[in-house]
Amino acid sequence: MNKPVSATSLQPSDRLHSHSPDIDALLSRIAEGASDRERERVLPFPEIDLIRNARLGALRLPADAGGADTSIRTLFEFVIRLGEADANVAHILRNHFSVVERLVRRPTNDQHRQWQKAVADGAIIGLAATELDTPKVGNVTPNTILTADGDDYLLNGTKYYSTGTLYSDYVLVRTADASGANAAVLIPVKREGIELIDDWDGLGQRLTATGTTHFRNVRVKRDEAVFDAPDTGYGIPYSNTFAQLFLTAINAGIARAILNDASALVRSRKRTFYYAPSETPSDDPLLQQTVGQIASGAFAAETVVLAAAEALDAATDAFDAGDADAEAAAHRAALLSAKAKIVADEFAIRSGSLLFDVGGASATKKATNFDRHWRNARTLASHNPNTFKARSIGQYEISGTPLPAKGFF
Repeated sequence: MNKPVSATSLQPSDRLHSHSPDIDALLSRIAEGASDRERERVLPFPEIDLIRNARLGALRLPADAGGADTSIRTLFEFVIRLGEADANVAHILRNHFSVVERLVRRPTNDQHRQWQKAVADGAIIGLAATELDTPKVGNVTPNTILTADGDDYLLNGTKYYSTGTLYSDYVLVRTADASGANAAVLIPVKREGIELIDDWDGLGQRLTATGTTHFRNVRVKRDEAVFDAPDTGYGIPYSNTFAQLFLTAINAGIARAILNDASALVRSRKRTFYYAPSETPSDDPLLQQTVGQIASGAFAAETVVLAAAEALDAATDAFDAGDADAEAAAHRAALLSAKAKIVADEFAIRSGSLLFDVGGASATKKATNFDRHWRNARTLASHNPNTFKARSIGQYEISGTPLPAKGFF
């Protein structure tokens, strides 16, 4: 019988160590069968329950609120390792940690404190923000509407790309009231009128349930709606940097997973090509070189992600302290995160192809499922393409033009 994963790493007196025995055991459990789950499309509900039961969704909460009080850098060390174990599970949790960062970590009223307690107890939060009938992704007024109904609201609309919500206890919904004022609504997923549909059919990240969510006359309490403001939630400049870097961290984890598979594949090979320089694959200098390239790419991807995470820590600390230079620090974090995305995405995608150079034709069999690494990395990289990132970085380097403060920067 598998040993239960404890939540001792979340005791207020401790800080999470990314290689603690509890974390190692949990990640090993999640990694078991990850390839089979992806190939057979077995949704990872038990694996998300491991996260929920270990209360790892509370890593960023303060110790006095039942969290681990980890830095963003430490959290992203964990995300990289989780992406290495199972990129789908890591992606499922992206919206949870993003919502915690926006609305739950620093509560301002009783309702926010209730959300914080729920997360401290293990609750997972999903997201329903994107609408397919809007002309731009991000900074637009949603068609999902809050209508006043007595002291409360009724919520109506349809969302897509609802990543992770199928596995979650709560969902954050981007909406607007009758005046067009944007708001974030955080409600239980089991509330009457919510329908979750697992209709995501992407070539990668197949188990994230990134599909459709319908809201039909869903009752929302007044305190469950947080309207955008300059110092709150989505109103904060560069508030999406965390969510973007989270995706990049998963790609850094995929690069590590590719290295693991490439090394194991060379060690296990019994045959080689007629013209190979060595009859023993593990002694073949060409295969050694390819694995070395993969290893270097994985190192580079992880390094740039953690450097950007440190900048995000500095920006968050500045905002929490009310520093006058908080927005400048946020811009620096967004800039480094954009640069990190370009580097990590390129290495993960390239390594996903190099993996087949160390395996030959047999590595392409469906049973190996090695193609999942390229598919998953390519899918994650397609969130807000690198061409837009590179252009904005170039503008900044040439003329000092700031990066966009909204959207995924």
